[in-house]
Amino acid sequence: MTLRSTMAAELAIFWNDTRLVATQAKAAPTQGRKTGLKVAMFSPGFVYEPYGPREAISFWRRWFTRTGWRRTKDDMILELKNAYAIAKLRKTGYSKQKFYKEAVELYKEINTLISNGDKNSLRKAVTERMYSTLKNEIKQRESIWSEVHWELIQPIVKIRTLRARLIGVDRNDTNKVFIQLTLEFLSKQKFEAYDSNGNVVAGDKSKEVLVKDIWVFEKSLFHPGSYWRLCGRISL
Repeated sequence: MTLRSTMAAELAIFWNDTRLVATQAKAAPTQGRKTGLKVAMFSPGFVYEPYGPREAISFWRRWFTRTGWRRTKDDMILELKNAYAIAKLRKTGYSKQKFYKEAVELYKEINTLISNGDKNSLRKAVTERMYSTLKNEIKQRESIWSEVHWELIQPIVKIRTLRARLIGVDRNDTNKVFIQLTLEFLSKQKFEAYDSNGNVVAGDKSKEVLVKDIWVFEKSLFHPGSYWRLCGRISL
């Protein structure tokens, strides 16, 4: 009951944020295709409110100082945005368990495509802007290494949701939104790189390495047949 009543009070702040972002999303010329007077939106083209770890704050400072009160309010707003975005997503049939399974498969697929240099297949699994970034990374890697081996050891060690955000793309229709979910993957992997003669120049595929990645997945909640795609990666 407390969460719902507080959410009602903070929704004005949330929608002000999404409407401001909507202007930025519409202004991105590389993210849509114009047909007559209509524009088909593929992706907003950026990560909205990228996740960052919050500095730990003591109980005394949180509840007995003005800066602590402001921090508590900020934390509550962040969590309300998460809750509202997930609630909106659940109306589409979202299941966390099912999504995590799909996210792990996407994580494995995208990393495999990157290691194989399969740019054509990669285009379908990532957003337009992310594709441009990964294509450049593959090009740079291929200039150094002739071939790479990448392997994901399953099941992965841990997966969790760090942030959920909605991005409005139409000021007059609050149902026209994209959702972005930021996930943390903790997994064991094997990696090895080779030169043009097949010699190992980096890594060791006989050893497992513990890797932590933070990826942002995006999906349209108003385009028929939309599906999850990678739209960003976050380095801490």
